[in-house]
Amino acid sequence: MEANNFTWNSLAGRLLIVVFLSLLLVVGFYTFGNPSAGSPAKAGQELFEDECQSCHTIGAGALVGPDLQGLLERRDRDWATRFITSPDWLIAEGDPIALELLEKFNGVEMPNQALAEEDVELLLVFIETQDSLTQAAVVLPAGSAFRGEKLFIGAKPLEGGGLPCMACHTVSGVGEYGGGNLGPDLTHAYDRYGEPGLASAMGNISFPTMKHVYSGKELSTQETADLLDFFTEADKEVSEGLAESVSGLFWGSGIVGALVLFSIMAFFWPRQRKNQTERLRLKADADSRGKS
Repeated sequence: MEANNFTWNSLAGRLLIVVFLSLLLVVGFYTFGNPSAGSPAKAGQELFEDECQSCHTIGAGALVGPDLQGLLERRDRDWATRFITSPDWLIAEGDPIALELLEKFNGVEMPNQALAEEDVELLLVFIETQDSLTQAAVVLPAGSAFRGEKLFIGAKPLEGGGLPCMACHTVSGVGEYGGGNLGPDLTHAYDRYGEPGLASAMGNISFPTMKHVYSGKELSTQETADLLDFFTEADKEVSEGLAESVSGLFWGSGIVGALVLFSIMAFFWPRQRKNQTERLRLKADADSRGKS
């Protein structure tokens, strides 16, 4: 019996080509078109949830920053990449769109998340494939401004073990010497962020200097509600800037104290030196008399 030679032009060869191409299409769809494990869209979704979700939504309206639905229809892709990568640079350069957004959102500057361009591209792939992203609505319990103030200053420890807000922030009228100035003054945080934005920012902490500090130490919904009520009351204060004025007071006190200390040293050191010299001279005289 003679074996038939296989050729790609035969019926069997064509069937193999069809099967192979079908497999490629299926693999391509699940790799690039569907936000499943391992796909760029899935990686972008994880980045969005870690880095962006506290301030932005996709299709659910503005929070601290704009709704990102249709971002690449409104903005050039290169501009979006630059802004997400280095928003502070574009603001410093006076980019008109960046400055317009800064004014529109109450002067709240988007933080530089130090994302690589590859990560930004993953974010953009995810955003452009989403008509909307449903975020679970968190219903907060009734809050207490009194408890919120205790949480802010650290008189009541946070359940997760995180640092009290006052370690890095200040609020006018709270504490004689204010708080830290590593982070911004939060006296009017409620006015700048709005209630939904402030609640989201506390519930999904993603600011660069905070996210690692509070990783695994997230605020409970009750703590978020209490702090939200506290910031609502704090917003009624007239002025900010307590941390800066207190820092100036400490610097001024330190300089004055140093000057007083040096003045005392300048007054007593020559006398001390003279006394020491006199003691050495007397000792030398006594030694010379003893030898004679």
